[in-house]
Amino acid sequence: MGPAADKRAGPAGETWLYYSRQPFGRKTFVARIAPDGRLVALEQRLTDENIARLVPQATRGEDVRQLLGPPYTVTRFPHMEREVWQYYFRHFGDPGVPMSLYVQFSPDGVAREIYLIDDTGGSRRRS
Repeated sequence: MGPAADKRAGPAGETWLYYSRQPFGRKTFVARIAPDGRLVALEQRLTDENIARLVPQATRGEDVRQLLGPPYTVTRFPHMEREVWQYYFRHFGDPGVPMSLYVQFSPDGVAREIYLIDDTGGSRRRS
C-alpha cells in the first residue's frame, strides 16, 4: 500500500497505520498492527457509519483524526477563526454517491460545523 500517510497509537498497544486513497479513490484504510507485529485488521474508515459519529459542537479534532485518518486538505481561515478539513468519500458505499466532507474546527479544536456536499450537485449541513 506504499508508505503510511499517518501513524497513531491505538488501544491495547496496537499501532494504526493510515493509507489514504483520496481524492480519487475516496477511501482511507487503517491497518491495525498488534504489538507483536501481526496485522489485526484492515478497515476502510471513510464510511457513512463513521461519519455519523461526528457530532457538531462536541467532537474534537483528535477524535476525527483517529476515526477517519488524515484529511485530504486542511484550509485555514484566520478571519473566521476556522480550520477546515476535507475528506472525499462515497455515500452508501462503493460505487455510491461521490461526496465531500468538510469539518470546520474552532481554535479550541472542537468540530463546530460539519458539511456533506454531494459532488454531483447537492449538499446537506449536519450542524
